[in-house]
This record gives sequence, structure tokens and C-alpha cells, in this order.
Amino acid sequence: MDDVVIAGGGPVGMLVAAELALQGVRPIVLERLTVPTGESKAGTLHARTAQSLDRRGLLDLVGHSSFGRLSFHFSGMFGLDLGAVAHDGPSIVGSPQAWAEQVFARRATALGADISRGQEVTGLVQDDDHVVLTVNGRELAARYVVGADGARSTVRKSAGIPFAGTGARVAALMGDVRLLDPYGVPPGYTRTPRGWIIVWLDPAGHSRVTTYDFRAPHADREAPVTLEELQEMAEHILDRPVPMADPKSLSRYGDAALQATTYRLGRVLLAGDAAHVHFPWGGQGLNTGLEDAFNLGWKLAAQVKGHAPDGLLDTYHAERHPVAARVLWNVRAQTALADPDPSVDPLRELFARLMRFDEVNAYLSGMVSGVDVVYEVGVPGAGGMAPDLVLETAAGRVRLAELLRAGRPLLLDLAGRDDLVQVASGWADRLDVVRAKTDHEAEALLVRPDGYVAWVPGVIGHPLGESLERWLGAAESS
Repeated sequence: MDDVVIAGGGPVGMLVAAELALQGVRPIVLERLTVPTGESKAGTLHARTAQSLDRRGLLDLVGHSSFGRLSFHFSGMFGLDLGAVAHDGPSIVGSPQAWAEQVFARRATALGADISRGQEVTGLVQDDDHVVLTVNGRELAARYVVGADGARSTVRKSAGIPFAGTGARVAALMGDVRLLDPYGVPPGYTRTPRGWIIVWLDPAGHSRVTTYDFRAPHADREAPVTLEELQEMAEHILDRPVPMADPKSLSRYGDAALQATTYRLGRVLLAGDAAHVHFPWGGQGLNTGLEDAFNLGWKLAAQVKGHAPDGLLDTYHAERHPVAARVLWNVRAQTALADPDPSVDPLRELFARLMRFDEVNAYLSGMVSGVDVVYEVGVPGAGGMAPDLVLETAAGRVRLAELLRAGRPLLLDLAGRDDLVQVASGWADRLDVVRAKTDHEAEALLVRPDGYVAWVPGVIGHPLGESLERWLGAAESS
């Protein structure tokens, strides 16, 4: 029997596999496609995802990082400065989804994960101590199953986990085409009284063209998209000819906002689009899924290896479900603001002015980029991402991010606290202790494998040992 089977070999599934393998658990990834499509519907990695990738040594591999001031949009209104909230690392990373998937797959394979293509999961039955999957007509047993198999997740449906939310009312089309009059089409985001057209212009090659029709959802969500359909919709929205040819990667989607009611049901867990889907405003979907992977990997590995404290695996749902719910909320708000009806114009104008205020920019940018995510860890002042401190240690200068590359929890002693080091000695088999000097105000930090702070000193009634037991399980001597 396998320890963990991951259904779905997209970027989220591959990253879950890499995170498990980093912890010494070798999962099997089952991917329906025999070869990767090479298509990239997403290409933006936000600041929080960049921070997490840096803590695994993957940041420089996935794409091009941009630092400092960076203009971004909310509902197609460019007024946000993501750089104002990205104090620790890049403001944004340009990374085609297909490339990121390859990077994660290579890391997973190098660490011992088994990636098996041409394997379609068509159902599963869950028992008390294992799950039996049906894969290409045969049965495969595993102790745990992770469904990272997309919005139409077979794992989610077979496990009986409801997918709740609101249905689509917008019909979107997307495709890469050669525009025959490239300079006759406005680049970027264009809103007209008839809808939206978004064009990533490449005059010498294929341009990505996306259209949003607010009149009604698609009559048939599964119908193949034709070049003529995309061209007709572009011309309807712009009210002028938009000649195009040589279509590639044509697709249709809607603005349904749906979320699994639970991310864990027994031995079945969900991540990425299998757990949450929404309209692509702000490029938040892939980022939310990748952060699911970072949160889940070390917790599931601890469960498999037998040293997870009671309830650790349940914190995956407790921490990640509210994050995705907030994403769905802000995306619904962006879709409402994007309505092409001219009656919405005053509201958009007002919102655009509000975005100029620093507090509003910080709120919206922090939400879209994910840097404002803070988990409830039971200790006041903890729960956020640990800052990438520059540390002076006995072995030399090192960044905190580099200390997390092995995926182990870390106790950082910044004030010569022998008492804390003594307490931590009971977890020496699964905890790194580093003594260092830095200009950070805290005397110490307990950092989880995913980079989030689990404990800080000075809070009465919240001793270090209690937090170590909560996240790492019983001490060796217990």
C-alpha cells in the first residue's frame, strides 16, 4: 500500500509531491495526460508565493522576479502598487504555469516522488485505514489521497465533498491567435458597454485574447471554442472588425465561485482548483493553490510518519479554507465592479479614487498578493510569515529563508536564551535550533516548515513547549 497518492499532475499536485518528498515521504502522482500540454492559463506568482518558493530554493528557477514599485489592477483598474506591501522579496514573479509545473515536477522527482502519466482516476472508496482508487480500471490502495485534479475533481466528487457557492453569469472566451491588424486592437484591459476584451499583444506572433460577455453564461460549458466564436465576440465588444487567424489553446470558462465545504474528509484531502475555483481577476487562483501545497505538505508528511499531534492535519482546512473564501469574496467584488453597464461607471470612478489612498492600496494589495495572510496559531503576535532576516551565526551570515530549505521547523534564538534551547532539545530529532544575532526586535522565533511563525516569547500562558507539542507532537523523552 502506498502512503500518499496525488491525483493530478498540474503545478499544485507537483508541488504537493515535492513538499512531501522533501519530508521523506515518497508519493505517487497520477496524471491523466500522457504528456504535459505546455499551455499556461496563469503566469503571475504573487509576493507571498514568491516568499514561500524562496524558502525552498525554487524562486530563481520559476521565472523573472520584479522588485519595488509595481502597478497592478483591481477589476481592471490600474491603481495598486504591489511593491508597497512586498517588503520581503519580489513584488511579483512572471512564471508561465506550464514552466512552474516542470520546475516542481523536477524537484519532486529528484527527491524521490513517482510521477506516473496516462493514469486516470475514475473513482475511489474510503475505508477507516486506507483509500482504494480506481485507476485505468484497476484498483490502487493508499493511506491518504490528495485531490489536485482540478475544478471537476473526480476525487472530490467520489469522496462526496460538496462544492458550494454561486454559479456563472459571465461567459468568457480565451485563445492565442495571430491578429491580422494587431495595432487596430487596444492592448491590455478594455471595458466597453458591451463587455471586456483583454489583449496581451504580440504583433509579430500570437497574442492572447480574452473576452468577457456579461449578458449570460455559456449555454454549453463543454462545447469546443471556434476561431469564429472568439472573433465574433471580440468584434461585438469593440464594435469593429478584429481579424484573426491561426488559433491555439482556445477555451471557455465562467465566473462561478465555488469552494469545497471541507478540505479534508477522513483520508482524502483537496488542494488547488479541486478545492476552490473563481474568475481569474488578479491571478489569485494558482497562487492560492500553491500556498495550499506549502501548508499541506509538511502536515501530511508528519501524519504519515506517525509523529503528528492530534488535530494537526485538520489545521490544513482550518487555515486554508478561510483564505480561499476571502479570495472568492474579493473576486466576486471585482466582477461586480466590472459590469459593463454604464450605470456602474460612477462606482468604478469612485473606487479608482479610493485606491489612491495608501491605506486602501495596502489593504487591496495585501489581499491580492497574499502577504496579509496570518494564521490563527494560538499565540498573540504569531501566525504571519517569518521575515527573511539576515542572521549572523557562528557559521557566518545567512538568510532565514536559506535555513528553511530543508523543510524543517526552526527555533531561532536571537538573544542567547539558554532556557529556550533547553526546552527545544526534546524535539532535536525534528527541529533545527539556530543561535544568531540580528536587528529584529524578537528574542526568539519558532518557525514552522512552511515559514509561518508559530510562537514568539513574552506571551504569558503560551510557553514554548506547548507550541512545540501543538505543531511537532510529543517530545522524544515523553
